[in-house]
Amino acid sequence: MVIRDPDPRDEAAWRRLWSGYTEFYQVDVPEAVTALTWSRILDPDVPVFARIAEMDGKIAGFAISTLHPSTWTAGPNCYLEDLFVDQNARGHGVGRALIDDLLRLAKKNGWDRLYWHTDAGNQTARALYDRYTKADNFVRYRIPLSDYIEWGNSERDAIG
Repeated sequence: MVIRDPDPRDEAAWRRLWSGYTEFYQVDVPEAVTALTWSRILDPDVPVFARIAEMDGKIAGFAISTLHPSTWTAGPNCYLEDLFVDQNARGHGVGRALIDDLLRLAKKNGWDRLYWHTDAGNQTARALYDRYTKADNFVRYRIPLSDYIEWGNSERDAIG
């Protein structure tokens, strides 16, 4: 298995896996956003980056992360936003290799923290993640700003 930076020639294989990833999470990512994500991954001036897992000459998985400063650490933090392994490659250590690769990059580059989240019901992923660290007790809140129409909501009623 080889873990490496993506190459522009990887786009079709990445898109196939990306489609499986979004299908797994039952989300519809618009084509324009998918194209923008791929271009960000390849742009060295954008803090979004990816790592590709290749097994037997085929792309078997990917990790997409964002490197950013933190108010709690001196060095940068790495947010592992997306991790996906092709269904045919699962059980062969691809996910573990991608996380281990990020940990090696973190040590080499002086990052202070690697973190991620997953769906609470994703038991397969959580079994892997729990081998690295236990989940913390934080609860995530997200406001899709395109859905937040009434900025004057003084009651702060939950939206949908």
